[in-house]
Amino acid sequence: MKICAIICEYNPFHNGHLYQLNAARSLSGADAVICVMSGNFVQRGEAAILDKYTRARHAVLAGADAVIELPAVFSTSNAELFAKGAVKLISSIPAVQTLCFGAENADKTAFKLAARYLINEPKEVSEKIKEEISHGVSYAKARAQAFAGFIPFDLLISPNNILGLEYTKALLSLDSSIEILPVLRKGSGYTDGELKENFSSATAIRASIEKGETLQNNLPPFVARDLPVTIENILDTLEKYAVLSRKKEEIARICDCTEGLENALKKAAEENVSFVQALTSARYTSSRIRRIALQNLLKIDENLIRESLNAPLYLRVLAVKKTRSDVLSALGESSFPLLIRAHDEDILCGVAADAHEVDRFAERVYGLLYKTQPEKNIFI
Repeated sequence: MKICAIICEYNPFHNGHLYQLNAARSLSGADAVICVMSGNFVQRGEAAILDKYTRARHAVLAGADAVIELPAVFSTSNAELFAKGAVKLISSIPAVQTLCFGAENADKTAFKLAARYLINEPKEVSEKIKEEISHGVSYAKARAQAFAGFIPFDLLISPNNILGLEYTKALLSLDSSIEILPVLRKGSGYTDGELKENFSSATAIRASIEKGETLQNNLPPFVARDLPVTIENILDTLEKYAVLSRKKEEIARICDCTEGLENALKKAAEENVSFVQALTSARYTSSRIRRIALQNLLKIDENLIRESLNAPLYLRVLAVKKTRSDVLSALGESSFPLLIRAHDEDILCGVAADAHEVDRFAERVYGLLYKTQPEKNIFI
């Protein structure tokens, strides 16, 4: 069996995702398409608009053959660690031959060349990055500016291209035989906040839901039916409580919490002001601040993330098409245990057990936010 993998969030699933899913199947020539999807919390440091089981069901109804959960230790991390974690999972499945991702640039060769430059960063580039950061520039912008002349600028500044590069880097670092398949995004850009007629970004769709606006034809009907009428999210309050309740040295162990950010977080929590509004700057992006606050709440420190990258983990199946028992069998050939039914996780130990406990805790926290009782029907 030949499997094409897609790494995704589907927050929520929209027409652009459907386009990519169909393209992945047709262009890869695969026998099946599986999705590695973030759970209840996503890479921008936010709670997903719908729970992971509902979003996994949407993916299968749209044509995916199976959906695996990306553990929270990775799904809430920066682009590099997010990509490494997801690639780690698909690399454990022998049948996976292709990784398809949406991008603003569909040049496969450009991605591979750029990824090799990033893996073997020239000394002058490293020095330029340090110089730019010392002037208050964020790491992402500093890297893009420093690599000018080596790598096309759009590959390092457009969100989907950045993730695509990180996927490619991760595969090259593992000397993996999995081939990349970048598919040109259709419609709005990743962060485009304006609602379009048919192909809007997930950012625009979430904003429209919050405003109670009509989504027109941007979503498949089975997704539109499940969307919340209103969004009541107390994540900010829980994150402030977590900052107040933990010691500064504990917060400092969170990934990307550097240069005394733990002190700024403590101050903002004590004054009951928004972390994003108080700490976002040219140097610290709002996504970075959100991730730090979220990982502190979920007690995900950098050490656990690094250990999870280097230890055997697990494949938590969120959904699978009823008619594709062959896909389930192929997933079962992974070097990691397959978790499908209750108590399957009882076999986990060490780092895998620790990472899975974070997933369980994240699910409980999500229940506090949205008071959900998701339908956990794995076979769709």
